[in-house]
Amino acid sequence: MIRSCLRALIPGLLLALVAGQAWGEVTLTFYAHPGARIRGGDLLFPHAYIHATGTREDTGEAVNWAAGFTARNPGPHLLFGRAGGVVQEPEQRYIGEGRGYLRVTVTDQVFDAVRARSDWWNSPEGSTYDLRRRNCITFIADLARVAGLQTAQEPSMKPGTFLEATAALNPAAALNGQAVANETLSGPFIEPELPERN
Repeated sequence: MIRSCLRALIPGLLLALVAGQAWGEVTLTFYAHPGARIRGGDLLFPHAYIHATGTREDTGEAVNWAAGFTARNPGPHLLFGRAGGVVQEPEQRYIGEGRGYLRVTVTDQVFDAVRARSDWWNSPEGSTYDLRRRNCITFIADLARVAGLQTAQEPSMKPGTFLEATAALNPAAALNGQAVANETLSGPFIEPELPERN
């Protein structure tokens, strides 16, 4: 009798346990674009950025967030001094065109801390842009440290070189040059070949 009662209760208990717990994980991927990217006559920024995907464990909410730091008004004036900076969310196509260097899965609390730190970079206190000392790489390095990663020496003006060196310090998170699949894209973007100039 006890055995048959337990058999009847176990499926209900398991169902209640599964229904009561949200399953999820958030993955942070750190990207860079090699060199300048131009589309429609515009230079594209930022050259280094973070992309978070997955599902929050606490609520089951889907996560698809990206951020990079750049000058509010890019131009040659940045060679001579500081300017206002802004955290931007790169479009999905731009994210998919980048090269991923690091990937780490984090808790909801760490993800919230990364988002809060990104918001600080948009605040009056954090939004100063300096091409040589406080740029998209500095932003990515700051968020990587919040996520628990070691970072390479800064400042830098070469996003790929910085992220390669950072990946070497974090072998468990390094993507080692593997292509990073972006589920939100229909396929990889291929830059059209331009004719050579004579």
